[in-house]
Amino acid sequence: MEKNISQNLSAKGAHDWKLIQLALKKGDQKAYAELMGRYKDIIFFMLLKMVKDKDDADDLTIEAFGKAFRNLGQYTPDFAFSTWLFKIATNNCIDFIRRKKNAVSLDRTYENSEGTEMLFEPKSDFLNPEEKAIKKQKIEMMQTVVEKLQPRYRTLVELRYFQEKSYEEIAQDLDLPIGTVKAQLFRARELLYHTLRYMEGRL
Repeated sequence: MEKNISQNLSAKGAHDWKLIQLALKKGDQKAYAELMGRYKDIIFFMLLKMVKDKDDADDLTIEAFGKAFRNLGQYTPDFAFSTWLFKIATNNCIDFIRRKKNAVSLDRTYENSEGTEMLFEPKSDFLNPEEKAIKKQKIEMMQTVVEKLQPRYRTLVELRYFQEKSYEEIAQDLDLPIGTVKAQLFRARELLYHTLRYMEGRL
């Protein structure tokens, strides 16, 4: 079976398939790292063209690999791994762009009928009492999860997502290599994702 699959793939595709099998069957971290190394740059530059922002492209690249690796068992060698990965990255990026486009900036000003600029003030009646309670519960749950992270992960999450600092600023603040900052933020996001999913399932 493996031989037939290899014959249907290019040399590059066959090597990717070998790495995927090592990752799935043996949990080989080097195989995951090699897969990421083979496609990280091309994914990053593809996403950079879509979002026009280096930090967003960095985050989306890491998210794309995170989603791909979580669903690696669903990949079949009917087409190239790179095609499957690009589709995941593109769809995730499109979702991000939609969310960003639909998000309303709280500090955005609007001009009223009299030509006076007014600050947008969201009304509290958009949510009914039940929706407000659910939103409050989710916020509290997120804060609880972040507080339970290991100190180094908690600090990174707070700097990146609460204080909205760039990777370069975080690296400078913590006196860490930027590669270490990105790797540890990736791990922190994975922990948050799995913990929140588990907790939501119990609500």
